[in-house]
Amino acid sequence: MPNCPPDSAPWRSGIAGARANVVPGLVLQAVALVLVAGYYYSPQVHELLGLLAAARERAGASFAIVSTGLCGGVFPFLYLRFSGREAPGSGYSWAQGTALTAFWAYKGLEVAIWYSIQAHVVGSGHSPGTIAIKVFLDQLVYCPAFAVPITAAVYQWVDSRFDGAALVADLRAGRWYRRKVLAVLISNLGVWLPTVAIIYALPLPLQLPLQNLILCFYTLVVAHQTRTPQPLR
Repeated sequence: MPNCPPDSAPWRSGIAGARANVVPGLVLQAVALVLVAGYYYSPQVHELLGLLAAARERAGASFAIVSTGLCGGVFPFLYLRFSGREAPGSGYSWAQGTALTAFWAYKGLEVAIWYSIQAHVVGSGHSPGTIAIKVFLDQLVYCPAFAVPITAAVYQWVDSRFDGAALVADLRAGRWYRRKVLAVLISNLGVWLPTVAIIYALPLPLQLPLQNLILCFYTLVVAHQTRTPQPLR
C-alpha cells in the first residue's frame, strides 16, 4: 500500500486518488465493456470467451488460484522489480513478491466463492436489477467490511518486511480503518464501481477471468502513481 494519508484528511486524500485514477479507470472500463459487448454481439468473441468459460469450469478452484495469483501478484511484482521505476533497494524483495503472490492466489479462491454465493442468492441473470444488487453487495458490503481491510493489512505487513509486531501496534493505535483503508476505498471507487457492474453482466464462469484482467492492468497503472500497487479486490 502507499504511504498512509494524514489522519486528518482521509477524504481529501481519497478524492485526490480518485481524480488521479479517472483516465486509467475509464480506459480499463472501456476494455471491459468492449469484451462484454463482444460476448453478446460478436459470434467470434462469444465463441472465444465460451472456450475460456469452459476451461474455467473444467479447472475449477485451481483456475481461480493460479490466474489471480499471476494477475495480482506475479505480473505486478515482476513489473515493479524489472521496469526500473523503483529506486535501488526500495522495491519488493523476492520474499515479498512470493508472499503477495500467495495472498492473491488465496484471494482468487475467495473472490470465486463470493461470485458463486451471489449467483446462488441473487441469481445468475444479467438484468439491471440483478446487477445493481450485486454491485451494491460487492462495493458497499463485501469490499469495505472485509476485502479491502484484509488487503490493506497484508500489504502493510509485507511493506514492513513482515514485521507483525509493527502491524499489531498500528492496529492498536486507533482509527486504523480511517488512516489506512478509508482513503483507498474512496480513491478506487471510481474505477471498481462501474467495473464490477460490467463484470456482473457476464455469465458466472467469465466473471473471474474479466476481474483478473482488469486487476492486472490496474495494478500496473497504479504502479506508475505510487511506490507499490494498490490492488483492492
